[in-house]
Amino acid sequence: LLKVPFKPAPIKQRSIKVIRQNRNIGMVSLRLAALLAVLATSSAFVPDIRTKNVKGLFSSSMDSSSTSTGVSPGVSPGTPTPGDTSPGGMLAKSKEEVWETLSPIKVQGGSLRTWSFTTPAIDSVQVHLKTEGRPLNANVELWQGPDNTPQKLAVYLEDGGLRPFRAVILSPGDQNSIAIRNTAQMEYPLFAGVEANLKSSSSELSLSEQVSQIDAKRVIQGGAVFTMPFAPSVASVQILLKTDGRPLNARIELLQGPNNVKQVMEVYTEDGTERPFYTIIETPGTGNVVRIVNTATVEFPILANVEPFMVEEAS
Repeated sequence: LLKVPFKPAPIKQRSIKVIRQNRNIGMVSLRLAALLAVLATSSAFVPDIRTKNVKGLFSSSMDSSSTSTGVSPGVSPGTPTPGDTSPGGMLAKSKEEVWETLSPIKVQGGSLRTWSFTTPAIDSVQVHLKTEGRPLNANVELWQGPDNTPQKLAVYLEDGGLRPFRAVILSPGDQNSIAIRNTAQMEYPLFAGVEANLKSSSSELSLSEQVSQIDAKRVIQGGAVFTMPFAPSVASVQILLKTDGRPLNARIELLQGPNNVKQVMEVYTEDGTERPFYTIIETPGTGNVVRIVNTATVEFPILANVEPFMVEEAS
């Protein structure tokens, strides 16, 4: 037998071209995957500018995944729908509409005025304070029986005409009184108006029930600070503070620029579940920031809800 040397079969030129094409396609795929990874990484540093439909206090809850300052043009969350006669629609008014329907009382500097409610049918009270453009310094207290003050407020406004004070104080039970003391000097009088809200006898929720059922997801630990900026189109902001039944001690500030405080509220509530604090802050102009400070110790966290209330229509 003759031994024939083994020779490998030659690779055709066409097979070589196919291999080279597959190799080129693989390199392009790798480069494309690397480019997509870079774009995905860079997009993580771009803020989400998606807008949301801002809802008022008495509308459906907002999406917590959306941005806090984004508002849709023409949205007016505080405006009640046609034919809305619920307590929520009554509260959802601009500051001009509120003071047109009130019969305010003038409180001179250093004086005290009280409003008493003897019927248990009144479960909440709306308190309104303003001036004629001068600063406002006042203490607002809820009295329930002798020597029992379950809720206290210390209010400061740089301009009581531009940013009037408006808050809802829950007053469950009977023998409740609202005391307003003007702590400023005699040269700085203020105007006060108090509206009583009755319990709802129909299937609709009363004002106090609606306030109590607001979902507050933001937890502010004792000693912590929470800030939230708002877009220039936001005309007013609604703030709700409550606890799980413990006392509530907090300070709410409205800033417009660095260290430029326009409004301050020192809040104390004996029971943050039974008497949550709800207020509406006017935010005219630009650069408005709401700052909430939990002035209690770490054992007393609070729950907060801060959202736009009235939004100006786009021009």
